Amino acid sequence: MLQFHHVYMTYQNEFKALRDINLEIPRGEFVMITGPSGAGKSTLIKLICREMLPTKGQVIVDDHNVAKLKPRQIPFFRRRIGVVFQDFRLLYDRTVAENVALALYVTGYAGRTINREVNQALKKVGLEKKGKLKPWHLSGGEMQRVVLARAMVHDPPLLLADEPTGNLDFATGWEVMRLLRQVTETGTTVVCTTHNLNFIQKMRKRTLFIDKGIIRGEKKAGQVL
Repeated sequence: MLQFHHVYMTYQNEFKALRDINLEIPRGEFVMITGPSGAGKSTLIKLICREMLPTKGQVIVDDHNVAKLKPRQIPFFRRRIGVVFQDFRLLYDRTVAENVALALYVTGYAGRTINREVNQALKKVGLEKKGKLKPWHLSGGEMQRVVLARAMVHDPPLLLADEPTGNLDFATGWEVMRLLRQVTETGTTVVCTTHNLNFIQKMRKRTLFIDKGIIRGEKKAGQVL
């Protein structure tokens, strides 16, 4: 699903965010990426969803070299990726159901299909009774579950979660991590960045340790820290 071949990323201020990253993630795998702030975790996520291009090297996503995508291909490419952000990025003038439905509108789904898929997605995250509410009526954990429902509603083959529990307490954050783990049961590839070692210990998934733009180590699935 994902391949990084000698990837470097240097920003305009000469900050080297990534240095010679080589990485392969098979389809259906759950991979966690951890490291201190500024280590390069979010840069990896942005390269995968083609928010930016590497300074050097190749990023291959689902057999697509992201640097070779034509402008008209990028929206279709991104529709195959679900993204969960730390800061939610919800539309607060829309209902919960409408926020989730946006991911289907842009892919051309019909009205009845949208309603059915939205209801199923909200049920998966335990919010089937809150579809008519506006996001400001929800707790932080509930808002993150809305974001997760929105990311999953169109069954993307790849789901990216960038510090999805960063603004949540441990119990609420663990519920979000548990839901992410369930996503892989349908064959979806999940890449999750986190700085929380407690979640890494409990999840026992393959984990990459990154610091100063370099992958410093790796823990295989099932291993303890």
